[in-house]
Amino acid sequence: MLLDACVQVFTPSCLGLIVLGVVVGIIFGAIPGLSATMAVVLFLPMSFGMSPINGLSLLIGLYLGGISGGLISAILLKIPGTPSSIATVFDGAPMAEHGQAGKALGAGILYSFIGGLISIFALIFISPYLAAITIKFTPVEYFSVAVFSLTIIASLSGHSLLKGLLSGLFGIAISMVGMAPIDSLERFTFDNFQLLNGFDIVVILIGLFAVTDIIMAGFNRKHLDDNYEKAHYEVKGFGITMKEFRDQIGNMIRSSLIGIGIGILPGIGGNVAGLLSYTATKNASKYPEKFGTGIVDGVIASETSNNAVIGGSLIPLITMGIPGNTVSAILLGGLTIHGITPGPLVFQKSGVYVYGIFLALLIANVVMLIVERGALKGFVKLLDIPKRILLPIVMACCVVGAYASNSRLFDVWCVVVFGILGIFLKKLNIPTTPLIIGFILGKMTEENLRRALQASNGDMSVFFTRPISLTFLVVAVVFVIYTVKKSRQAEKLKEAE
Repeated sequence: MLLDACVQVFTPSCLGLIVLGVVVGIIFGAIPGLSATMAVVLFLPMSFGMSPINGLSLLIGLYLGGISGGLISAILLKIPGTPSSIATVFDGAPMAEHGQAGKALGAGILYSFIGGLISIFALIFISPYLAAITIKFTPVEYFSVAVFSLTIIASLSGHSLLKGLLSGLFGIAISMVGMAPIDSLERFTFDNFQLLNGFDIVVILIGLFAVTDIIMAGFNRKHLDDNYEKAHYEVKGFGITMKEFRDQIGNMIRSSLIGIGIGILPGIGGNVAGLLSYTATKNASKYPEKFGTGIVDGVIASETSNNAVIGGSLIPLITMGIPGNTVSAILLGGLTIHGITPGPLVFQKSGVYVYGIFLALLIANVVMLIVERGALKGFVKLLDIPKRILLPIVMACCVVGAYASNSRLFDVWCVVVFGILGIFLKKLNIPTTPLIIGFILGKMTEENLRRALQASNGDMSVFFTRPISLTFLVVAVVFVIYTVKKSRQAEKLKEAE
């Protein structure tokens, strides 16, 4: 079967489709408002008339390129090209501002490749064993995972834990706008039908990360040219030395495992994986105070993890027919259309196609590395554009991206509103990152809480009597206590100084 798959994949047409998919995916990932999901959706109808191997190879190239491409705008424009690149902004953008755009991009590209490669090998060799664990996950476990993930807020609250928690709670409140899960009750819509589906994550990201900065730069018109003097970047290899590479091995392995684990759990996604990895790396670091100021460790953690989600999300898809995220759900449709039924017998019934998917992933990962590294100098040159020229172009991209997400003018107005909100939050020194985390995890937490309580007839003890759920909750409590203790120690040190 492997030999047959090699014969079908290593053809000019299939290899050409993989390259096309990766290149288009990178473009979709790099443009704020577009995404890997949108790329796969748009090209899915094109794959219908192709052979199964060719069609799936195209979609896989789009998926992999789309996830990786988000780092480009995250680092250069301080806008996450995709939700998976949220954590890349935290240190990638400051590195670019300090003249290290080449280093940040080079490291991001290299570790995107490594994270993807590790997850692909996990998919190939241990997928049946890892998938078996997730069968035991019910809404009870997913709620506990969500609660554990929400503890990230405590770690990313900056100097004020209270302000961080307020920001996170505000994010959870925003996530509740629209129809409630399960019973579809309208909440906080103020009789506006546009709010029935709530706010789109892309709209919030563009508003808080891009529009806020553009408006604030506009208030400082005298310095629009001063801040963006033409700079020169020297990038050797991938911007990091062998010593730095050795120092980051622990970060790389930890972030890869987090990404694979999050990918296996359905419905969570690369945004949570990136944030979790970033937080774990910060807590394990000897210099946590440097995170957020422009440190390569943060870029490596985020990009390794969000690309490791790719292989992880395909593990339950192939072995159980359960998609790990939105893109893999679309890929499930592609598999079904081509007559491939995922499940325990997929290797016996459609082994050639499964091995073809594995090979396409490996090739697409290598193509992504070559294409992004080859165009690195072109990406870095974006920063040579004067701010007075660049910012209006970025603002136009923000408007197009917001409109493209749902084809609604309403989303464009929402982007402006969230941009203005971001200004108020900055003036009050309230961090925006906890708001994003609260918004992302709010829906997941509420939905799984309600499902778990429905199944248990309202019995709350179910969260503490199931071992996996109890483990996540205990770890969450320990993590919060540790973070609060660490925060108080930092405050005492400041007072002593």
